[in-house]
Amino acid sequence: MKESTFIPTKIDLPESYLIRIAWSDGSEFVITLEDLRNNCPCASCKGEVIMGKQVLAPAIPVFTPGMHEIDAINSRGNYAIQVGWKDGHNTGIYTWELLHELCLSHGKSPEELQKFKQSRS
Repeated sequence: MKESTFIPTKIDLPESYLIRIAWSDGSEFVITLEDLRNNCPCASCKGEVIMGKQVLAPAIPVFTPGMHEIDAINSRGNYAIQVGWKDGHNTGIYTWELLHELCLSHGKSPEELQKFKQSRS
């Protein structure tokens, strides 16, 4: 496995619906748990390649209670975390590269976080 350029130095949950990741370069991002779950990299969520053929996951999104609530975060070596969701889903392994990409594409500014919090009220 290729060593990552981006390594998290801290991962925490500042709110029940947010995850904050601080990186070794000093940057810090906050993303929603909904964005994290919607980008789950597991075969059930994203599909997989079987015998050279792409097999896609079902296209109909299904909402299950607890699907945007984290039950556990476990490290996987020095390259990833595995997230367990309260609806029982726990097969997604988020590499450092994927987490960093999600931070860049879904990270919330303080203003966006404020609007997001207001929309939840």
